Amino acid sequence: MTTREQGAGIAALGGAAAGGIIGAAVGRPGAGAAIGGALGLGSGALVGDQLQGQEQKQSEQQRQIDANQAELERQKRELERLKKPVNTNHE
Repeated sequence: MTTREQGAGIAALGGAAAGGIIGAAVGRPGAGAAIGGALGLGSGALVGDQLQGQEQKQSEQQRQIDANQAELERQKRELERLKKPVNTNHE
C-alpha cells in the first residue's frame, strides 16, 4: 500500500468517525459519517500524495549521495595508486 493510500484510508476513517459524531448531534449520524469520510478521503489522499512525493525525493537524494560516495572512494583509490613510487630501475 502506498503512502498516499495509507493517508487516504486513515483520514477517511477519522473523517467518518468525526462526521458520525457531529451528525449524531444533529440527528443524522449516517449522513455525517458519509460526508466526513468523503472529506477525510480527499484530504488524506492529498496529504499522502505530498508525503509520497517527499519519500521519492529523499530516495533519489540518497541514491545520489551513494553514487557520490562511491565515486569519492574510486578517486581515493586512484590517488593512492598514483602516489606509489614508480620503479625506474632499468637493469
